[in-house]
Amino acid sequence: MTAGKLIILSAPSGAGKTSLAKALVANMTDSVISISHTTRAPRPGERDGVDYYFVDKATFHEMVAADRFLEHAQVFDNHYGTALDAVQAQLDAGRNVLLDIDWQGARRIRERVDGVISIFILPPSRAALEERLRGRGQDDEAVIARRMRDAVSEMQHYGEYDYLVENDVFDSALADLRAIIEGRPEAARPPRVDIAALLAD
Repeated sequence: MTAGKLIILSAPSGAGKTSLAKALVANMTDSVISISHTTRAPRPGERDGVDYYFVDKATFHEMVAADRFLEHAQVFDNHYGTALDAVQAQLDAGRNVLLDIDWQGARRIRERVDGVISIFILPPSRAALEERLRGRGQDDEAVIARRMRDAVSEMQHYGEYDYLVENDVFDSALADLRAIIEGRPEAARPPRVDIAALLAD
């Protein structure tokens, strides 16, 4: 049996990364999304063991001390981690594993694992990113402003990734991701977004 591929997906909050990942695995039966552990509270509709494993900080730190995470990081005010044994079991079973993580986690995994495919998802513009964040209807103005600042910080690391995908039209971005994962990166569209404008102060 051929081992699966380990695939990193990173993006600023609001760029559509999670929706793209879910659509990918719905159409690729040999691929799964790694379920991360987190210390944050569940958002409306999220389920433990499906969206995340929700744990308290004490449990999370015990897992860190036992070296049970492939990577872990603090994002905003919470902790996130990818359990090593769960990822390895899926890879050994021949499944591609998608890791929905930030640049910090991506950097740590690249240091520990060879042959990782890393993809950074970009929004078509800052205005589109802010519109998506506001469309969630979950955050006040202060939180949205902080998320926009953090988004710019996150996007500054796009150059560390193997591939860039622009999420302008959802189905087109999905096709680009699938082409890259299937080993056909030449079939993916080159991003047309003005990256300098995305990163401008």
